[in-house]
Amino acid sequence: MELILLLILLGNLHFVAPDAQGDALFELRTSLKASRDQLTDWNQNQVNPCTWTKVSCDANNNVFSVSMSFMGFRGSLSPRIQVLSKLAILSLQGNEITGGIPEEYGNLSSLTMLDLESNRLTGQIPSSLGNLKNLQFLILSQNNLEGPIPDSLSSLPNLTSILLGSNNLSGQIPDHLFQVSKYNFTGNRLNCGFNNTHPCVSRSEDGSKKSKAGIVIGVIGGVLGLLLLGCLVLFLWRGRNKGYKREVFVDVAGEVDRRIAFGQLKRFAWRELQLATDNFNERNVLGQGGFGKVYKGVLADNTKVAVKRLTDYESPGGDAAFQREVEMISVAVHRNLLRLIGFCTTPTERLLVYPYMQNLSVAYRLRGTFLDLYIILQWNGITHSIPMMEMEGITTKWGVS
Repeated sequence: MELILLLILLGNLHFVAPDAQGDALFELRTSLKASRDQLTDWNQNQVNPCTWTKVSCDANNNVFSVSMSFMGFRGSLSPRIQVLSKLAILSLQGNEITGGIPEEYGNLSSLTMLDLESNRLTGQIPSSLGNLKNLQFLILSQNNLEGPIPDSLSSLPNLTSILLGSNNLSGQIPDHLFQVSKYNFTGNRLNCGFNNTHPCVSRSEDGSKKSKAGIVIGVIGGVLGLLLLGCLVLFLWRGRNKGYKREVFVDVAGEVDRRIAFGQLKRFAWRELQLATDNFNERNVLGQGGFGKVYKGVLADNTKVAVKRLTDYESPGGDAAFQREVEMISVAVHRNLLRLIGFCTTPTERLLVYPYMQNLSVAYRLRGTFLDLYIILQWNGITHSIPMMEMEGITTKWGVS
């Protein structure tokens, strides 16, 4: 019987490895000396960092934006993020970051914006930044950078803004940089200003400073107007869809329940699971796959659960697959299998409820040893690992990322 169950489960197996993007970002968090209450959802053992705060990914789960401005970091920059080959935006403005700009940042070939303004950076501007052919915005103002401006920056074909004001830079400014639409070299010891051919600041930059107050007022007015419009639209939308919402969140009775009559399963109400997961908050996501997402939840009696929310049950055969999964798991009782607690069905939802197992992730287990071979089971987007046969049978190590 155990062999049959194991063969059935092998159809859903696939191996995962630690994510290089997540490792690089966690190393950045460490080097920046983030406090315990900062970036709390940056889990080193999580396979994919795309659900982390301050991180944005594209459709292929490639990190393309890391924005952590004004967070009070006092550490240094990590060169390890050079592995983020699709990173387009790196913004660490307004912190207290020390040390130099790593030469390795010249390997971020997709970078379009590098914003390190208002920190305490020292050393020279790396000449390797001239390799960033997609770079449009280079903002290094208000630091303690010194030395000359690298000639390599003149070869950046897409550069539209270079702001290097209020540093300790000295020497010649490459002539080509005066042709950039927006530049600022003030507050340095560079060849610009009253006694030189070129001004230290472009007209567009100088004009933007003078009109800052007007821009702030305009932005505030625009935001208030959008908020009022949004409130009006939300009020009208709620009024129109009030009846529809009541229908969606009423559980289905009768036919669906009669078809699922296996094992000792509890039927959960939609509202119960909605409250348990904080309205399926993205911060509670444990994992995801082609089926949908898995959320961490806490029931009214403080029981922790993992809620699997299916998204493809309406596809051909999707509802039948849901029925089979409930029926099979409800009768498959084994010490090495995660049991199913219950389920929930509504006209628009299919959800499965499992116990929440908190014992690190598969990525962590794979890091732990080189010799062990793990069989990885993925029932509900939550990875479970079982070492190979041991002397007295199969032992189980569960992991939830």
